[in-house]
Amino acid sequence: MSKICRPILEYREVIKATGITIDEYTPPQKIMKRFIRLFQEIEDVRIQAMTDYPLEEILVIAFLAVLGNASSWNEIERFGNAKHKWLKKFLKLNNGIPSHDTFRRVFSLIAPEQLEKATVLFLMENMAVLRKSLGIKSSVRQLCIDGKEERGTGRKAGTDQEIRNLQTLHIYDASNGVCIVSHQIDSKTNEIPAAQEALKMLQLKNAIVTFDALHTQTKTIGIIMERGGNYVGALKGNQGKLALAAAESFTEKNKVRIRKAGKNYFETTEKSHSQIETRQFYMTKAIDLDKEWQGLRNFICYEKRIFSTITGKESTEIRYYITSLNDVELGGDAIRGHWSVENQLHWHLDYTFHEDDNTTVDRQAFTNLSILNKMALSLFKLVQPLMKKNSSIRLIRKDFSWGFEDNLAKLLNSFDENVLKNALENANLNKK
Repeated sequence: MSKICRPILEYREVIKATGITIDEYTPPQKIMKRFIRLFQEIEDVRIQAMTDYPLEEILVIAFLAVLGNASSWNEIERFGNAKHKWLKKFLKLNNGIPSHDTFRRVFSLIAPEQLEKATVLFLMENMAVLRKSLGIKSSVRQLCIDGKEERGTGRKAGTDQEIRNLQTLHIYDASNGVCIVSHQIDSKTNEIPAAQEALKMLQLKNAIVTFDALHTQTKTIGIIMERGGNYVGALKGNQGKLALAAAESFTEKNKVRIRKAGKNYFETTEKSHSQIETRQFYMTKAIDLDKEWQGLRNFICYEKRIFSTITGKESTEIRYYITSLNDVELGGDAIRGHWSVENQLHWHLDYTFHEDDNTTVDRQAFTNLSILNKMALSLFKLVQPLMKKNSSIRLIRKDFSWGFEDNLAKLLNSFDENVLKNALENANLNKK
């Protein structure tokens, strides 16, 4: 059982255990209005006398199109035209559906931080509804820092006119399955200052921030501690004396001693795909020779052994970390949970939402569309337990394109407290 709060996983377990189903196929007006209203909060910088399409209509159509498997500006326009009659139930559409050029141009004018703030707030508010309705408690949460390269956004590589691929810094709330920060990285800098500025704006109380060796910086860690958080950061050669001190703290003799004592040792074993994977976590008091790492308490050694049941071969990988935590199991959960930023966010953005195939050069337009992709991804994760058995996120997105109205109703109704309450009561009655 993980010591880190993971409501998104607990939600799935509750749905599985209770057998809850959402059979209401009419979109709840209250949720739908709140959904539309969230986009009305975005500032429209266009000259109003010269606009044909209200900003909230453009954003609502685009987001619903993203849910319905649209991945480009042309596909967003085609979705709007295909669903024009249905969309008029919620939107005026006095001038019809905007062209793909209009969608792209308007997205290039929207401030990404405003769109991100609105979408994250919507997601977090609805996560709170789910936790309250299903009795899921909150505790320690995990935030993962990592960067991503958008491979289709560059041009003219190897020339003096080269436009580099867009680099984006993400802070991913692994507990709730929500990307809370998407920060464009300037071509003349890197992820480190972008992460530091983003962390200054976050409330980190009861949060564990995890990051790779690039972000194991004294300034970054200082910000995390000042904002009330804890951290687990990877070590490599660029941390010099600290990385060496960590490695020297985990000699075979010391690891045997830690295993026998038990308190600062944690182990898991899993069997899958013709291999046995053993993960061992060791913790020992940190040696900070320069006294510059704020809040540093312990080193963690993570040793992973993979044994192939087919070939009989075994491979071993060892990594070292610094942490402000005193609980080895909590630290081990955080280390394993950090990979969710890759396999639960970045992988889906490329594989499910085809971001690598998007050749939009305008950085702002791409970033804003990506924010809608991330919002859709979070919502798909929430509706996943209510869909057909063994439905992947990619297949759920396909399901939305084939049965959009019914699946949207199921999604929105899953945020309605009354619908959830009735579904839970019916599930309990059916069990008796």
